[in-house]
Formats: sequence, structure tokens, C-alpha cells
Amino acid sequence: MAMAAAAPALSPGTVPLGVLLRREVTKERMERPDVLCGEASRSRKGEDFTLLRAGAGQRVAGDPSTSFSVFALFDGHNGSGAAIYAKENLLHNVLRAIPTCLSRDEWLAVLPRALVAAFVKTDKDFQRVAGTSGTTVTFVIVDEWVVTVASVGDSRCILESAEGSVYCLSADHRFDSNPDEVERVTACGSKVGKMDIVGGPEVGPLRCWPGGLCLSRSIGDFDVGECIIPVPHVKQVKLSNAGGRIIIASDGVWDDLTCEMALDCSRGFPSDVAANRIVNEAIRPRGIRDDTTCIVIDILPPEKLAPTPPKRQGKIAFNSMFRRKSADVRFKTNSEYAEPDVVEEIFEDGSAMLSKRLTTGYALEKIFARSSCAVCLVRLKSGQGISLHANPLQHEKLQGWQGPFLCHSCHDKKEAMEGKRRRKDSSPTVFGHMC
Repeated sequence: MAMAAAAPALSPGTVPLGVLLRREVTKERMERPDVLCGEASRSRKGEDFTLLRAGAGQRVAGDPSTSFSVFALFDGHNGSGAAIYAKENLLHNVLRAIPTCLSRDEWLAVLPRALVAAFVKTDKDFQRVAGTSGTTVTFVIVDEWVVTVASVGDSRCILESAEGSVYCLSADHRFDSNPDEVERVTACGSKVGKMDIVGGPEVGPLRCWPGGLCLSRSIGDFDVGECIIPVPHVKQVKLSNAGGRIIIASDGVWDDLTCEMALDCSRGFPSDVAANRIVNEAIRPRGIRDDTTCIVIDILPPEKLAPTPPKRQGKIAFNSMFRRKSADVRFKTNSEYAEPDVVEEIFEDGSAMLSKRLTTGYALEKIFARSSCAVCLVRLKSGQGISLHANPLQHEKLQGWQGPFLCHSCHDKKEAMEGKRRRKDSSPTVFGHMC
């Protein structure tokens, strides 16, 4: 009987192929967290909408290891049209604004500018629908351990790290809590004040007149005026490989719960259970007074099926201090480089000036095509675009390029948002929005 051939002996120092493959799989899994999400909602007006896509896209087409997740909350007012439109179009506009063939570092670096351009384009396109509704937007992109949040309005996004520190990743654009926005809107020619009841005292929150909107930034709300802008606050952070929990919720939650209350009632539970507990806790004292929606996202080390309660518990103090990312440090996800539970701030900008948001930062010529509008991406003929720079000739001498450019309609919108052009159709005070 023939004897089976003996397996060839391995030379010293040689590692079997199976071991190498297992190592590669383990390394890949350790570099990419598990992203779990849950949502809950109780509806009164039917104007809250969510977008939950654990596999929203791939930075490199056909490569699953480059996938990213998107989670968004749209809290509509004065109707649901703007919220539905933003849900259906905003992600597409973000992805269109990101050039192809970028490395991961480059992709993450251009993402904040792409978000700004996409918010403005979505708002501009919705204007053609001629609706008068508006919506807040809290838009979250998770790429491995990096989280990027763009927000307009008053839906809040918070992060609790595995160690127990709490960070606010969004901005509040209510006039009552943002004096800088009051100053900006007033400078644009609108009035900000409480509702004036004839023969009685002023009542309620600060609002923009005409229109009566209590928010300074949103998508839609065109009958209020161009001073209500869609330019988002954007923050980008990198978690340690210990992970953390993100809570996104509409004002129906935050009007009745503090961040501490929301975290306390949901800590240690899976994301879907946690979202339900937060919503139930919010409506328990006074019932459903507004659409009340919550999304919980857990970013966990692989194979960790549920979040572990943070090491530090007790009274929560918001941590506004992030370790800043050095300009020459590249993104590192290998555990040998990771520090225990450090949340690193990579980027933050909340300026209302579109020209500033699109002309500062990383490799502008890589972000914006030389012959396209930086917002709507329409192709521009030679000499047709309007430079975003105050002195384009001087910028060309320094950088070799006068761009980025806007088409005439996007330039008109920029001028109006920055208070350089007053609306011709300003109308008397109306009470249609009362958000």
C-alpha cells in the first residue's frame, strides 16, 4: 500500500499559512470596531425621521474593509417636507462632494468640508420644491474609531467614552442658548425677541421675526429669511479602542431629560433597549408633548456584544477638553499606538460664514474640482465661476489657483446667508413656524 507523502518540514522561523491567515483576520477585526445601533420614537406630529445605515458606503468601492456607517435624525417643523427631503438626499449629496481615489487620511480630512457643501446644496435644492417647512439635522458618520458629526438646530448628540467622560458633539442653535447667533441674525436685518402679546408681557422663547422660528440654523424655513442658514457645526473626534456610546435625540427628549438622566437610565443596556428607556423616561412625567426620538450607537471592541458600564460613575461633568490632534499625526488604529480611553479632537468649526468654511483647511484643489461649483457641483465654463476668496488674484499668486469657485446662484445664496443681500420679498410678521 502506498504511503502518503510526508508533509514538508518547515524551516526554522517559518509560520504556517493558517496561522498567518488567522493573525490577519484577528488584526483586521481588532482595527475595526463593532457598531451597533437602536432607535425608539413616540410620535405626536409625525415630523421626526431617522436614517440608520450600518453599511452606508465604502471609501473604496468593492472593499468591505473601507465601509463606514451613517446615523441621522431629522426633526421637522411646520410640516414634514423638509425632514423627508433631507433624509432622502443629504447622504447622496455628502458622498458626491467627496472626491474619489483618496486615502483614508485624506477622506477623513475632506469630510467636514463635504458636509458643509452637502447641507447647503440640500437646502438650496429643497427651495425649488417651494415648501415652507424646515428641519433640524444631526448627521453622524462613523469610520472605524473616528466619529464626525454635522448639526443644525437643537437635536443634541452626546458621547460617553468607555471611561465615563461625556462630550457634546453637536451645537445648540436655539436663540435662547446662543447669543452669537442672536447677534448674527440681528446683523442680517431680522429681529430676535419673544412673542409680543398686545397689551401683555412678552412670552415664550426667543424667536426670529418674521416667522417666529426659535432656531437660527436649519434646512428649509425659506419664508423666515436667508438669515436662517443650513451651514452646520461640524466636530470630528477619534475614540480609543475602548469605544464608547453615542446618543442622538430630538428636543422632545432634551426638553425633559438632562444628559445625565439620559445616560443614567440607559447605561449598561444594549443600544435598542437603551433607546427605548430614554424615550420612556422622557415622556413619563408629562406624556407625549412633542415628537420624541432617540438613536443610541455603541462603538465597541470586536466581539463585545454590549457596553460595559463606565469605570467612572456618579455626577457627570461635560468634558469640553479634548486632546488636540497634531497636524502631522496620521490616523492610527493599531492597538500598539492607542492610549487608554483618550478622545482626541481632530476638527471643529461652527462658523456661519460659508466662504470661510469652504476655503480653510486641507488640500483645497483635491476637494474641489477646478471647473465645478464647490456647492452644487455644476460644471463651470472658463471665467464663469466666482471665487470664494476676497482677493482671488492675491490668492492665485500664493497658491497658484483662485478657487474654489461658486456658480452665480450659489454665490447669491452665500451673499444672502452672510447678510450682504436682503430678501426682496420680506413679509410682515407671521406666526407660521412657532417651533
